[in-house]
Amino acid sequence: MTFSKRVFDLTLATLLLPILIPTIALISLLIIATDGRPVFYTSERMRDHQNGFTLLKFRSMRVVANDSGVSGGDKTDRISPMGRFLRKYRLDELPQIFNVLKGDISFVGPRPPLRLYVEKFPELYENVLRSRPGITGMATIFFHKHEEHLLAHCQTSEQTDRVYSECCVPRKARLDLIYQKNRNLCMDLWLIKKTVLRK
Repeated sequence: MTFSKRVFDLTLATLLLPILIPTIALISLLIIATDGRPVFYTSERMRDHQNGFTLLKFRSMRVVANDSGVSGGDKTDRISPMGRFLRKYRLDELPQIFNVLKGDISFVGPRPPLRLYVEKFPELYENVLRSRPGITGMATIFFHKHEEHLLAHCQTSEQTDRVYSECCVPRKARLDLIYQKNRNLCMDLWLIKKTVLRK
């Protein structure tokens, strides 16, 4: 991550904190009241092709033992009504502001992948993760809804993994590499604006 991008992330995060802290506190209380604990969901994601970190999100699904992999139709029945609302408006990702402050991720970049897929596609992710992962990015804006549609029809974890590996990973990577070749402050601001205004 360049020095200027890190300064941009810290400046924006600092400006947003007075708004996000009360919002995060309120959502935490609502989750406790409607779904109980835990409030947060943590998952290992990859900062680069070798090093992982703990990504923080609001919990949106019922907890089960040995949960792994991306979310597809096989996990739909575990999503709580509160979780469905949080996901619809991407409020489940608000706690990632703390990952930005730590430097794990940026506001804009490729979505941080699971170790499983980095190990499955090492050459691809070695290129993609030359950009620091982000909360939003090209793939988030232009492929996320299509990805959700593809995965929603998967009825088993094996099918979800196959569809994600064959259909989603390469297409998202192409978009992430377009961002990598053209990234600048204006593009980051444009992608953030697109994210905020996205319905």
